[in-house]
Amino acid sequence: MTRSKKVIKLVPEYLLKKRKTYQAIKATQAKLALLEKRKVSKGKPLKFRRLEDFLKDSHKRHRDETRMRRTDLRPAAPLPPEKNKLAFVVRIREIKGVSPKVMKVIQMMRLRKIFSGTFVKINKTSMAMMKMAEPYVAWGFPNLKSVRELILKRGQTRINRRRVPLTDNALIEQHMGKTGIICLEDLIHEIYSVGKNFRAANNFLLPFKLSVARHAARDKAGLLKDLGNPGFRATDINSIIRLLN
Repeated sequence: MTRSKKVIKLVPEYLLKKRKTYQAIKATQAKLALLEKRKVSKGKPLKFRRLEDFLKDSHKRHRDETRMRRTDLRPAAPLPPEKNKLAFVVRIREIKGVSPKVMKVIQMMRLRKIFSGTFVKINKTSMAMMKMAEPYVAWGFPNLKSVRELILKRGQTRINRRRVPLTDNALIEQHMGKTGIICLEDLIHEIYSVGKNFRAANNFLLPFKLSVARHAARDKAGLLKDLGNPGFRATDINSIIRLLN
C-alpha cells in the first residue's frame, strides 16, 4: 500500500509577525489590567496623625476665629493714600490647620503655595481680605522696578493647561490684544498703573513662584529671619521681592 503524503501548509511570514505583535499587545494589556486591579483593591494608604497635630490645628483655628471676631468689632482701617493703588502679597507661612475663612481668602488671592505672590488692587474689599490673612502673608506697595523684574523674570501664563513663560510678545498680543495689551511693556504698565484692564491682565498672569535659599536661617516659628514678620510692610516689600526673586 502506498501511503499518501500529508501536505503541510506554510504560514506566510507577515502573518506570523502580525500574530506575534497581537499576542504582545494582549499580554501588555492584561498586565496593566492586573496592576490597576491591585491598585483599586489596595486603596489609599492610611495616614496616621498624632494627637499633638490635632491639638495644634485646633489651637490655630481657634486663634484665627478669635482674631477675626476682634477685627470685626474694631473700626475698619483707612485706605492708603490715592497714589498707592497697587499691592504685592506674598505668602511666607504655612496654612495647615487654619480657619476655613482664612483658607478661603488665601485661595481667592491665589496663594495656594508658600512663597507664591500676586498683585492686588487696593480697595476696601482687598484691604479686609489682607487683614484677615495677615498672620500668613507679607504685603506692601511695590515700585516700578519690582513689578518689571517680577514679570520679566517670573511672569508666566496658562495656555492649554500648561505653564508658559512670557517671552514672546506675539503670545501676549494673541491673548490680550483685545484689551490693548500687545507686549510685555504694555502688561507691566497696566499692572503698575492699575488701569481699567488690570483685572484681565492680573488674571492672565499666574501667581509668581518665588524662590528661597535652601539653607536660609529660620526662627523658632519657622519664619525666615531675612524676611521678617508677616503683615503690612509698606515699601519694604521691595526688599522682600529682591530677596525672593
